[in-house]
Amino acid sequence: MTAFSIVLLAMIAAFLGMRLYSVLGKRTGHEQEPVLPRRDERAAPAPAPVRLDDGDAPASLPAGLPGSSGLVYEPAAEAGLRQLLAADRHFDAGRFVEGAETAYRMILEAFWSGDRDTLRDLCDDDSYEAFVAAIEARDARGETLDNRLIGIDSAKITAVELSRREARITVRYQADISAVTRDAEGKMIAGSMSDAAQADDLWTFRRQIGSSDPNWLLDEVEAA
Repeated sequence: MTAFSIVLLAMIAAFLGMRLYSVLGKRTGHEQEPVLPRRDERAAPAPAPVRLDDGDAPASLPAGLPGSSGLVYEPAAEAGLRQLLAADRHFDAGRFVEGAETAYRMILEAFWSGDRDTLRDLCDDDSYEAFVAAIEARDARGETLDNRLIGIDSAKITAVELSRREARITVRYQADISAVTRDAEGKMIAGSMSDAAQADDLWTFRRQIGSSDPNWLLDEVEAA
């Protein structure tokens, strides 16, 4: 089984190797659904409501986010970030990471609650379909998730790739998640609300450089 399991934490149990939405992280014993598959060639992204960068931001490589003591990217990502800045002078790494944290929370909560509309807006086609398949399988078993993202300890850019005017940015999230699965009667059958699990996930977002749509879509997820 792939890595999407931890991010979908209590949502992934053994899907297709946890495609993007099955690929949300490594297994921790609280998983309940799949991990999304690895990326192959795809078309340009559809619009998403969450902006992961600022179209008016200067083309600079920030040292860190306001109020933070560390960088928003790992050293291995610096060369890729500079290439991206050369191709898109409006890109701002700090604002991107801030938006990526928001997207992380929104996508997890949408998956846990079965909110297909939000997932459709924030994910590419393959990721969306993987999440929906996991939600439908969960519904067929009569199960519900009572999960909670307690907090994101860290979010940093680990890799940046440019290919054919498409940019792909991978973000490593370290977060605490409480996960509980309940059956049709509401009885707890897995997990614990008093014991949070540490998630360590890699999410990759993609966007067409030069597109009028400033938003990024979730493309792939795996365990760090």
